[in-house]
Amino acid sequence: MNGTDQFTRTIAEYLNQRAMTDPLFAPNLMKPNKNIEECITYILSEVQKSGCNGFEDDEIYSMAVHYYDEDDLEVGNAIPCNVVVNHTIVLTDEEKAEARQQAFAQYQAEELRKLQDRKRSKPKNEASTEEVPQLPLFD
Repeated sequence: MNGTDQFTRTIAEYLNQRAMTDPLFAPNLMKPNKNIEECITYILSEVQKSGCNGFEDDEIYSMAVHYYDEDDLEVGNAIPCNVVVNHTIVLTDEEKAEARQQAFAQYQAEELRKLQDRKRSKPKNEASTEEVPQLPLFD
């Protein structure tokens, strides 16, 4: 996932969480003339206008909320860019357990593949027709 996709996902998750905890904001998120793509375009336009390269999370989130609160905003044109999301994603216990299971399954599959590759690449031991001389134990 590139930075801009991660940015979009982060903003959408924030807005959805805010809508669940703020009953006054929830209807704004459901406005038919609003969508996450335009919200991201609005944020990027505002960032570009400011001339700054770094922002606090709350500054960006407030721009997103402002986009959904106001009906007559100038969104601007899409800006081709790459956004860097600079924070750690916190996983729930369920997500951690699922990631652990996926990692274990992937590890098992890789080890099984290695074993199968070794088995295929090993030449089969065919019974040799040559006689091996026996050395006497006692002379």
